[in-house]
Amino acid sequence: MNWLALTIVLVCLLVSAFFAASETALTGASRASMLRLSKQGNRDADVVSSLLDMRERLIGALLLGNNIANIGASALATGIFTGWFGEVGVLYATGVMTALVVIFAEVLPKTIAINAPDRMALAVARPMRMTMYVLGPLLRVVEAIVRLLMPLFGVKVGEHQALLSPTERLRGAVDLLHHEGKVEKLDRDMLGGLLDLRELQVSDVMIHRTEMVMINADLPADELVREVLATEYTRIPLWRDRPENIIGVLHAKDLLRAIRASDGDSSRIDVSTIALPPWFVPEMRPVSEQLKAFRRRKTHFALVVDEYGEVEGLVTLEDILEEIVGDISDEHDVVVAGVRAQPDGSVVVDGSVPIRDLNRALDWHLPDEEATTVAGLVIHEARSIPDRGQSFTFHGFRFRVLRRERNRITALRISPVPREAEVEETRPRRAGTAF
Repeated sequence: MNWLALTIVLVCLLVSAFFAASETALTGASRASMLRLSKQGNRDADVVSSLLDMRERLIGALLLGNNIANIGASALATGIFTGWFGEVGVLYATGVMTALVVIFAEVLPKTIAINAPDRMALAVARPMRMTMYVLGPLLRVVEAIVRLLMPLFGVKVGEHQALLSPTERLRGAVDLLHHEGKVEKLDRDMLGGLLDLRELQVSDVMIHRTEMVMINADLPADELVREVLATEYTRIPLWRDRPENIIGVLHAKDLLRAIRASDGDSSRIDVSTIALPPWFVPEMRPVSEQLKAFRRRKTHFALVVDEYGEVEGLVTLEDILEEIVGDISDEHDVVVAGVRAQPDGSVVVDGSVPIRDLNRALDWHLPDEEATTVAGLVIHEARSIPDRGQSFTFHGFRFRVLRRERNRITALRISPVPREAEVEETRPRRAGTAF
């Protein structure tokens, strides 16, 4: 009789180990992986997804089965040891069963499952579905009791209270994979840039009007052609009377066709007839919508205007794509134009460098909600336009103004500082101190 009881105890331990491994595997399985496998025709993945959709009942089945097996094994073991050693057998049974349950029914199966949760989830999916079917009536009673008790603890029934949005959770997953070395920095930046498109406005990615290359449409034809050939761009805005009055956009290919049609005589070309009409877009338009507009209109160039209709800059399809793939670096390791690393660990940057590009290149986290460029961030924090030589400390970095041209900050030196040093900075110091 003791041998039969011992066999039942071992079977209960195996059942407990199965439920422990199933709990770890199913709660740790990736729903994204299951969805992918399901689309590839894996039926077990469909079962796993259906189990995860019934998370409350699944947890109830796992805990109920695990506790029945553990309690049953402990009760039988207590009877066996009591028959062998008398009343002191209760202590022996407690010690032996604690060791067996912890090692072989909890730690070992859960460790195995946590190392390959997706594979283990696929293996236990069908047995767990059968278990849930068998224990269905009992599980419904347990669920009813739990739902009655949940409001007493301030938990709303059926409401998933997520801490982060789905986009932020996806971004966190990508950052975690990068931290673990499974995703390269370039891929992480590309995925992050793609997720940021809906949060960005056209004004965040546009080329400001102070950096735009424009040509006077009233120039003599020969001189205008020389101006176009001297630029590095294929689309150039044309203005008349004043730079703010843009009358069209000249495409270099259209100009070449016109030169060929005139047998090489550029003086016979009237650029106003070959220029394309300008396309104006509002600066507050989301970048994701502008990308769709570019595809819909089959054009790559738009002029950005503010709420008063004044031209603020221009945006191209390439500008939006660079928000995803990043700038293309050359063999001299210039990751971002206008950013120069110094031997002492500091970085010299042009004031017009976008904060997002600087963060992406150096893995910094400077805020870009209130300003688009580095110079704009310094002006926002200083609440004034600093003079050359003034320095500021905020957001874990020290900013020193190297050059200023009229009302523009054109160059700064940025040095990371310990957080303690930033806290010790006094208020007058943060407002600007000249060296």
